[in-house]
Amino acid sequence: MSKERNRNTQTSRTSFRDLQFQIEDSRQKRDGLNQKTKKFINDLQEIEIEIANSLKIAKEKYKKKRDYWNNKVKQLKEKKIEYKTLLDNLFEEKRNIQKLGKDTKDNKQPLSMKQIERKIENLERIIETEKLDINEENTIVDKIRELAAMKQEYLSEQKNNDLFKIERKIEIVKINLNKIYEQLSKWSDKSQENHSKMLQKFQNVDKLKEDKRKLEEDLIENKKTADRFHEQYLKSMNQSKKMYKGKKPYIPGKKPTAKFNERRKKNEMIEKMKKQQLETALEKQKAGKKLNLFEARLILERSKD
Repeated sequence: MSKERNRNTQTSRTSFRDLQFQIEDSRQKRDGLNQKTKKFINDLQEIEIEIANSLKIAKEKYKKKRDYWNNKVKQLKEKKIEYKTLLDNLFEEKRNIQKLGKDTKDNKQPLSMKQIERKIENLERIIETEKLDINEENTIVDKIRELAAMKQEYLSEQKNNDLFKIERKIEIVKINLNKIYEQLSKWSDKSQENHSKMLQKFQNVDKLKEDKRKLEEDLIENKKTADRFHEQYLKSMNQSKKMYKGKKPYIPGKKPTAKFNERRKKNEMIEKMKKQQLETALEKQKAGKKLNLFEARLILERSKD
């Protein structure tokens, strides 16, 4: 009888140790996975923040700037069309004046402006390069004066001439058109620069979304594994409670060890903490507040029970 009792006691001790090992092993694995879950959640939150910031910069900074320069380019293109139309009209008017001038050519001016200027240059070169007596030099100077007067008269006539006025207008329009083309190039470059930066931000958002999707998949798998170890932990805990729910095995002349008492107190403390945390979780749920992963799990376990 004594041998049978000793054998049962030994078996009970072995079962208890195995059960405690299972409980501790499941708890450690579950807690380790829960820590990974927290890290996954933190990483997801960081990615979401980065996505939000990238979208904000893309839309509120680069898109706004691109649209601003696009609008400036659009306005300038409309201005360019106006100036090109004006230039075409001026060229047409110039052709009409030239045609009219050929039919009513003034024969009073035998020399053109270029011919007058060339004659003046030649005479000035003679004075500079050749040895002349005073009479010869004075004669040449008189000719230069006559030609200069002709040039001035020609210029005065030209200023009042319709063709001269049109050419001046054409020159001014061309200058303005060149400025428009230069400005168009600069503003188009600014628009393209901001557009490229906006696209880079959107591409970065697409990459972050893909990273987020993979993290969410890993989080789900990790949570499933953690839940399995948690179920295993609860099952082992229930077995432990049932095993020592009644009277403790009688061991003659031997009192419960300090280690056993410490473990029992620890389990009681864990149960008490879980009860308190469950009450807190229920209050938060009732108030409509957000629950963390552990609180949600406590409520789920309670509903299962």
